[in-house]
Amino acid sequence: MRTYVVTGCAGFIGSHLTEALLRRGDSVIGIDSFTDYYARELKEGNLDCFREDDRFRLVEADLTSEPLGELIGRVEGVFHLAAQAGVRGSWGETFSVYARDNIIATQRLFEAASAAGTRVVWASTSSIYGNAEGFPTREDARPQPISPYGVTKLGCESLSSAYATSFGLDQVAMRYFTVYGPRQRPDMAFTRVIRALESGELFHVFGTGEQSRDVTYVGDAVSATIAAMESAPSGRVYNVGGGSEASLNDVIALCEEFSGRELNRIQEDVAAGDVKRTSADTSRIRNELNWAPRTSLEDGLRAHLAWGGLARVPDLAG
Repeated sequence: MRTYVVTGCAGFIGSHLTEALLRRGDSVIGIDSFTDYYARELKEGNLDCFREDDRFRLVEADLTSEPLGELIGRVEGVFHLAAQAGVRGSWGETFSVYARDNIIATQRLFEAASAAGTRVVWASTSSIYGNAEGFPTREDARPQPISPYGVTKLGCESLSSAYATSFGLDQVAMRYFTVYGPRQRPDMAFTRVIRALESGELFHVFGTGEQSRDVTYVGDAVSATIAAMESAPSGRVYNVGGGSEASLNDVIALCEEFSGRELNRIQEDVAAGDVKRTSADTSRIRNELNWAPRTSLEDGLRAHLAWGGLARVPDLAG
């Protein structure tokens, strides 16, 4: 039995990752600070499917202040998913929160992992690319984030390289491209569409709705993350994309079709920091880790809608 630490275990991807590790027989020390970015009760609900598992231990702690050596010194590895997420909320006075919960928290974890000799697989983001210069975008593309959130994540990538060079940190960065599925954060577009379809409330479309994203089903993101822990070379950076590029209008149309409901929407100005398009070149992770996304956008959306009570639960292999 292997033991892993998962930071952000009560979050969207973190809870799915924790569940997958427990399902295959591992033990998990889950760390979460339950920040007020969204309701604690939603995060508590994310834990329900494994909270009573004897191989799971929850530690409620803030990575910016908690002594970390004891927590991560005797484990197989650390999955670091805790972060302050969201592009639109990262401007203005709240940037200090992003700097603390992304940069400071990650620096302290890298410090402790370096001292302990513990491998870290951690969550970066496609937001570091900004409006990329080429599509699909390769990992060696020039980073040019256009949001403070993206800037903090790029800073974490620089920190990981610095700790690897100076202290031998064994780390792998995962650049996730728009992950969706059950338990997605309430501020994210897919969940906001589903909630608006359910309630009939107005849905705000920022821009024309033609901005497109490479979207990744959460189960596929989890399998990529576990594969990286098991076999990725130290210091590697991987794009994690689902291979399904779709506009917001495309997603809305599919959600309307699968739910049998019509979305009540209004168009707003483009939000600061929103990029026009993302598309991941996943050649590196496919070739090096033998990973590929398995879930189509249609099947993934049906699972997301089923979680929201608006469709039948699909049979998703894996």
